[in-house]
Amino acid sequence: MIVFSRTVSIPDDEVTFSAIRAQGAGGQHVNKASTAIHLRFDIAASSLPESYKMRLLAASHHLITAEGIVIIKAQEYRSQEMNREAALARFIALVRELTAEQKHRKATRPTHASKERRLTSKAQKSTTKALRAKIRRTSD
Repeated sequence: MIVFSRTVSIPDDEVTFSAIRAQGAGGQHVNKASTAIHLRFDIAASSLPESYKMRLLAASHHLITAEGIVIIKAQEYRSQEMNREAALARFIALVRELTAEQKHRKATRPTHASKERRLTSKAQKSTTKALRAKIRRTSD
């Protein structure tokens, strides 16, 4: 069971893991072992709540394809099991990030005192800059 929050979780069989060969430099071991992991998750076919599905499908994220499939590749560790855990952790973080409720912003107005402070500071700056101007001589 993959848990996203207290109320939302999905069964393990909805996420598909496949082992692939990792890219990059290695040694004698690199051509024999498939230690990298591809995690695939179909958003539309999942048992996630509709609100989660809508948010995930509407999100423009590089890990989500146009067909609505999440693909995560983990290859930072030399062990297949650690890469599997890393991919799963990244998947959970992605879903939590994209489905987080945004706080509703309450529109507020500036207070009378803050308006006064702003206007006094503007007047003060104006005076300071006026004093920096070149002095013009008047001909006698």
